[in-house]
Amino acid sequence: MKKLSKYIYDLPKELVAQKPTDFRDQSRLLVYHKDTEKIEHKIFSDVIDYFEEGDVMVRNDTKVFAAELVGEKEKTGATIHVTLLRELNKEQKLWDIMVDPARKIRIGNKLYFTHGKDSLEAEIIDNTTSRGRTLRFLFAGEYHEYRRKINRLGYVPLPNYIKRKPEDFDRERYQTIYAKNVGAVAAPTAGLHFSKQLLKRLEIKGIDIVDLTLHISQGTFRSIDVEDLSKHKMDSEEVIISQHTADAVNIAKKKKRRICSVGTTVIRALETSISTSGTLNAYNGWTNKFIYPPYNFTIADSLITNFHRPKSTILMLVAAFAGYEVTMNLYEIAKKEGYRFNSYGDAMLII
Repeated sequence: MKKLSKYIYDLPKELVAQKPTDFRDQSRLLVYHKDTEKIEHKIFSDVIDYFEEGDVMVRNDTKVFAAELVGEKEKTGATIHVTLLRELNKEQKLWDIMVDPARKIRIGNKLYFTHGKDSLEAEIIDNTTSRGRTLRFLFAGEYHEYRRKINRLGYVPLPNYIKRKPEDFDRERYQTIYAKNVGAVAAPTAGLHFSKQLLKRLEIKGIDIVDLTLHISQGTFRSIDVEDLSKHKMDSEEVIISQHTADAVNIAKKKKRRICSVGTTVIRALETSISTSGTLNAYNGWTNKFIYPPYNFTIADSLITNFHRPKSTILMLVAAFAGYEVTMNLYEIAKKEGYRFNSYGDAMLII
């Protein structure tokens, strides 16, 4: 299933979640058993019932930062929306960015960002793509103060299918409760369903929860513009897998315990760092791994994931994990059952 057109399905607008549920672990959970093809409809907090002592859950501890800034262009005062994509150089305060409207921005233009008592000045120093630019913040103070200013001036970059302006609660809810390593412009949404209470219950049951980091880039929202999926290139994203996480996964694999990937970003990270013997290596580098059917997974045997938009690379990964026909059928069932889709939507456990 290497054709983009195979991943088109009708997604009614009313099923695209615009806000999260009142309580993280009370979103709905569709459970699919690969061995029996059984389908169950549960609440996310029920996920604990499908794991036993010694099983391992691997989660992505990346933290979304306030990557969206609204500034004014020098002289004209035109409003310019800036998305910080990747920090290129800390000392020089250089960033790879996207700007909107792109046609109004040229090399040498200065932008001013102001909110309350906070302000920052920046300069466009390079063009990278038709929409991309390189920006340098003009700030002489300490690095930590400059990053604090960005955080206060910016807001969480919600996906464009959420048709409302970011609100105060998004700073907390568009973030996993275990997020700690700052660097993502999008949340690892499968992890949004975990509450402190649920994590404690999993710990008491003896389920080993370990972390890795994959800093999700704006590429997660970028559309695929080729029919042949083998010609699509993913954006590179930073990955860090500690020796502790690698050891925990390898021990569980050796003992034939269940290894659950909390989200598709975790699977991409795991599949990036596999040894020739099929074990997980510690890793600190980058990945542009694109997974679509057919694909043989090495590490995870279960997956927690949300319901994703048509033609997305994330949908393709799920189809590789569960099977193409199965996945598209599960999506039709989810639609009929009124499951909520995308980042703030409901979840699915493939086990």
